[in-house]
Amino acid sequence: MEHWFRLAVGGTVLVAIAVAVLGWYGVRQRGPAVRAALRAVLQLAVVALVLRGAITNWSLAAVVVAIMFTVAVVTAARRLRTFRHAVPATLVACGCGATVAVGVIVGVPILDRDPKDLIAVSGIIIGGCMTAATLTGRNLLTAIAARDNEVEAWLSIGATRRQALIDLCRTAVFEALVPGLDQTRTVGLVTLPGAFVGAILAGAGAEQAARFQLAVLTGLICAQSITAVTLASIVGGNRSSLRPETGNTRATFGARSR
Repeated sequence: MEHWFRLAVGGTVLVAIAVAVLGWYGVRQRGPAVRAALRAVLQLAVVALVLRGAITNWSLAAVVVAIMFTVAVVTAARRLRTFRHAVPATLVACGCGATVAVGVIVGVPILDRDPKDLIAVSGIIIGGCMTAATLTGRNLLTAIAARDNEVEAWLSIGATRRQALIDLCRTAVFEALVPGLDQTRTVGLVTLPGAFVGAILAGAGAEQAARFQLAVLTGLICAQSITAVTLASIVGGNRSSLRPETGNTRATFGARSR
């Protein structure tokens, strides 16, 4: 009980400091920090109860993974609502990335084939796919806004929408992968990732924890690459994927692209 009390006090202080710093700097969006912390408390409490049974039952583990995936797709799609058909595009992109990466990790198997590892790996991989999809879409929108004239020029000489956007899509994909690549490149030197620390705290040896973390990091590179490329391909090749009211170039796509 003492541990939970210290956690409650410490967590409250940390969130209060974050809100105070944001307020001091004049950032109006301070509420999300508090709401995010409260949601984390509630969600982790529910997850802790659910996982007691799921870590030993394949059927329950599959349900947990399905819920994780659904929430990830909805969250990323909400961030990309500027796009038409954001939900199906995000669903396909994250589905491809997560299926391939988790399939290899569990299918080979790189790790022990049990419900506990499936849930742990899937949660991290699906979260990575969500991040890759969000960053790819947002980076692409930023690139389109910044290079509007360039895209218009390509379209004016008869280029297809895919040809006009391909360079922007490739840049968006790379930028979306930078955080994951940096994490992998500096693992053990700058940070000890959560999967490694979690395995250690759970009683695993350093070698076993390192094996789990390497599986996760390589899985993330695979999953995020597939997710980012798939989303960029869908958005970059679909003439109706961008809402016409969001900018001149996007309005032009509907009339002039083919």
